[in-house]
Order: sequence, then C-alpha cells, then structure tokens
Amino acid sequence: MLFSIAFWHARLYFHLPIRFLVMSIDPKLSRFVFQKLERDLVKLSSKPRADNVHGFRTATRRLQILLGELSPKLDGSQRKLLKQLGRIRKRAGKVRDLDVQLIALRTLKIPREPRRKTQLVNHLIELRGRQEKKLRKAVGKETVREIRKRLKRAARNFKAEASKDPLAAARGMLAEINRSQAPVNEVLLHQYRILSKRARYAAEFADQSAEAQQFIAGVKRVQDALGDWHDWLTLMQTASTQLGEVRDSPLVAELHNVTGAKFRRAVAALSHMRGAGGITKPMAEAPAPVQTATKQRTSISAA
Repeated sequence: MLFSIAFWHARLYFHLPIRFLVMSIDPKLSRFVFQKLERDLVKLSSKPRADNVHGFRTATRRLQILLGELSPKLDGSQRKLLKQLGRIRKRAGKVRDLDVQLIALRTLKIPREPRRKTQLVNHLIELRGRQEKKLRKAVGKETVREIRKRLKRAARNFKAEASKDPLAAARGMLAEINRSQAPVNEVLLHQYRILSKRARYAAEFADQSAEAQQFIAGVKRVQDALGDWHDWLTLMQTASTQLGEVRDSPLVAELHNVTGAKFRRAVAALSHMRGAGGITKPMAEAPAPVQTATKQRTSISAA
C-alpha cells in the first residue's frame, strides 16, 4: 500500500499529465520503478526488517510486470535481471510469510492456552531467524552490485513508448478466470489471489483515469479478502504442525474457526465480483464491502 501511495505521488512530483492520448507508460514513471527497486534492494541487504522485506518484494513484482508483461520484448540482460530478482524475492517471501503469521497470531485474543500461543510465537521467531540468515546470504555485496548495474542498464534500455496498454493488459490477466463457471473453492481463490496482484500492479501503470481507479479499487477489494484468508490459512497450517490438530489444541481450533470465517468472506467477495460481471468490464459497478461475522478480523496483507 505504501508503495502504491509513493507510486501515485511520483506522478505529481514529475508533473505527469492526468490523461494520455496514447495509453503507454510515461518514461519518468518507469524510471521511478527502477530507482525505487534499487533503493529497496540496498535496504534489504543492509537490514532485512519486515518493512524492508515487504518493500523489496512489492517493488520486484512491479518491475516484473513492467518488463515481463508490459514490455514488448526482453533482452538477455533483462531476463537475467528478472531471474536474479526472482530468486531473492522467493527467499524474501519465506521471511515475509513468517512476518504476517506473527502479526496475525499477536492480534489473536484467546484466554486459553497462553503458553501454547507463546510457544508458537517463539517457534515462528526462530523460523524467521533461520530464513533471514538465508536471505542475507542471497543479497551479498557482489550480488547486489551486479543487480544494481543490471537495473541501471535496464532502465536506460526500457522503451516506455513501446509498452502495452497497462489497463488492457490488466483486464486480460483476469479475463479467463472471470469467464470461468467453475465453483469458488480454495484452488480458484489461490489462482485469483496471484492474478489479482499482477493485474493491480499492471493497472497502476495506467493513466490515472476514473476507469483505471475503479478497476484498481475493485481488484484491491478482492485481493485484500483473499490475502487475509491466505495469511490465516498459513498460520493455521503452521500451528497444526507445531501443536497438533483441532482436537488436540484449543488454539488450533480457534485458528481453524477464524480461517473459516476468512474463507467465507473471500468466497463472498470473489462471488460478488463474478456475479456482477467481473472487474474486467470497463466502468463496471464496484462490489460493496463484504462484512464478516468475526470481530477478530485484521488486515495483515499489504500491497
């Protein structure tokens, strides 16, 4: 979310026009993406705190969309860059998963089994420490130096005027799954969770029109619900492995209940969107927020 704010503020800083006759990406905006990722890479290599890990992953996804989805063609250096960044992002993702689990667990108010909750928190902290060590090795000085050189080269060679229409590309990412008549289940939620992130990042490269803003808002509503469910699902699975199944632990049983509520909310959000004709249709009416029965809802999924 913070990256999205900075992304739109970059338009104001660079005095970018609000409308374009040609739906390509402004060169100054594309350069901002390269520069932001370079800064986030340096922060990550110096101190992989939760905010630095998340910032790097978000910035990497945006560059992957810019080069991999919106650019007409990748050269060898750009492919090498995306491959290097992908390996680090995957490693950083393991740290990020543990960060969101810790946030979720600490917000869970349960009077029973306080020792089990403390045990699980300590287990997650220990796991994060191990993953952080692996992440630090992945962002050594030589690797960071090479990636920074490739980022500068890619920024110089990127042809913004030849890029695809960002909003059209974003709609295309979701078109097939929106047309699908398959029932909304865990498999579909996982697929849409990944696709909605890619579509949102692509659409945020588009002209800041009412149409683009409405599309982004619709995607984000569904993305937030799906991300929230996935975070609690991951925590429940970790707790089950560490503490036993539902019948063995009231804490696991409570996590199971919360995850179930998050799942129902995610299904309702996606079903509502599909029932309204999807969000790939231009200027479609945005779905209303879906309320959940649980009072323990927390938004731990960011951009």
